[in-house]
Amino acid sequence: MIRLTELALPLDHPEQALRAAIIQRLQLRDAELLQFTVFKRSYDARKKNSEIKFVYIIDLAVQDEAAVLERFAGDTHVRPAPDTAYYPVAEAPAELSERPIIVGLGPCGLFAALLLAQMGFRPIVLERGKDVRRRTKDTWALWRNKKLSPESNVQFGEGGAGLFSDGKLYSQIKDPKFYGRKVMAEFVKAGAPEEILFVSKPHIGTFRLTGVVSRMREEIISLGGEIRFEHKVTDLLLEEGQVRGVELASGERLMSAHVVMALGHSARDTFRMLHQRGVFLEAKPFAIGFRIEHPQGLVDHARLGKYAGHPALGAADYKLVYHASNGRAVYSFCMCPGGTVVAATSEPGRVVTNGMSQYSRNERNANSGIVVNIDPQEDFPGDALAGVVLQEQLESRAYELGGSDYCAPAQLVGDFIAGRPSEQLGEVVPSYKPGIRLGDLAPSLPGYAIEAIREALPAFGRQMRGFDRADALLTGVETRTSSPVRITRDRDSLQSLNTRGLYPAGEGAGYAGGILSAGVDGIKVAEAVATAMVADLVKTASARTARQTGTSL
Repeated sequence: MIRLTELALPLDHPEQALRAAIIQRLQLRDAELLQFTVFKRSYDARKKNSEIKFVYIIDLAVQDEAAVLERFAGDTHVRPAPDTAYYPVAEAPAELSERPIIVGLGPCGLFAALLLAQMGFRPIVLERGKDVRRRTKDTWALWRNKKLSPESNVQFGEGGAGLFSDGKLYSQIKDPKFYGRKVMAEFVKAGAPEEILFVSKPHIGTFRLTGVVSRMREEIISLGGEIRFEHKVTDLLLEEGQVRGVELASGERLMSAHVVMALGHSARDTFRMLHQRGVFLEAKPFAIGFRIEHPQGLVDHARLGKYAGHPALGAADYKLVYHASNGRAVYSFCMCPGGTVVAATSEPGRVVTNGMSQYSRNERNANSGIVVNIDPQEDFPGDALAGVVLQEQLESRAYELGGSDYCAPAQLVGDFIAGRPSEQLGEVVPSYKPGIRLGDLAPSLPGYAIEAIREALPAFGRQMRGFDRADALLTGVETRTSSPVRITRDRDSLQSLNTRGLYPAGEGAGYAGGILSAGVDGIKVAEAVATAMVADLVKTASARTARQTGTSL
């Protein structure tokens, strides 16, 4: 196969134009082009007054590949295509009786379980929350009726925190083995739209993602895996620094020497349990801030100019960064075009926000987090759980500022910059459910964060016209941007630094930051577990043989 890059075509090009462009670019006769697939399609809208075009990366087969590559030797846009296929690292031996345990069924746990099941290791998955259907019902109970279910909500349950989000499937992680391609292929096999394999910023959206996740669960079960909902792990069974299993809230014990901790970033009680058991944890940086809402049309015109509303482009997004004079970096986070701001708490008496979009991205507002980086050494010194404590304090304060009924505190951008409380809304209609209470957001975050965001908003307005419009809306607080802890692991074995057989994984462990990177980390950990289990079985068999023959290893 040959890879052809930087092939540009107009937005409205007919389908057959792509084949014609490939033939022209490579100087081929029609019969010489045997087949082609779009590996990636993107567009560049950074230059406001220039024509926006689709830019393609194509993988193709021709009659005489060597001749084409020789003809374009030295052309960096024509080269051999890499092998993006996935190859399993192991197959479960028939005599293997032990089953790996996976704690958590978010994107990381889902892919760890799927890969282990595909390799024949029959994983047992323990999820504290409910399946997607019942979880969705519980989540809507908070949004509509202010009724929180602490074990079944935006954070906990099948699909993890990524289920109620924009369903973004892109990441900036290094992926030399193309694990991300495996993640995408499994999603498509489970019913996701095929376009996620090639569009530059793929997303699925919450409603479609629920069906995809449930079908992947069915595959895990069909391959011999077991998934137990409403099974909360409350303790880790250890013996001389080696995992032996887990204990559940019911008192049941499940034994395994290979346990994957695929926690979400909100599993605070589990973080505390691991800390008490002496598992190595450390505080890590994260970010805090607010959600900001604008009319989606404003974003479309600011980013796409005359192409705003073009059906081939959809709702526009943005990415903004500003370095404030107090040394803080302020940036947009988890931008949701045509989406809503949602209540994302998992604990009584606390308020935290997040953003969500459906596949259509056709709601009236755009929203994103506007957040400030914070660091454990400078901002929350203490033990490994100091960041957890800070999050809890800020979320409890937001709950009080919102009226202590799960409404969120909010303020118009113009009032926030001026330092005065808001009393009435402008044209921007808030999307947050169960509702907002206008006032002053200054008491909701530390002074350095308020100072930095106040400085950043007018700067963002200079980068993107209208961003600092007076009636744009800020809703607080955004605190769960990433995990406040890292369950540090060995780089090679992916096991905990001081607890053998424990595999910290995904966003809660500090090794991912979104659906795609969490899925990729799940694949990496599944491979590490499979390799270790086969090696342990071989070692045990060798030791048994040595005892029987009287030889030493």
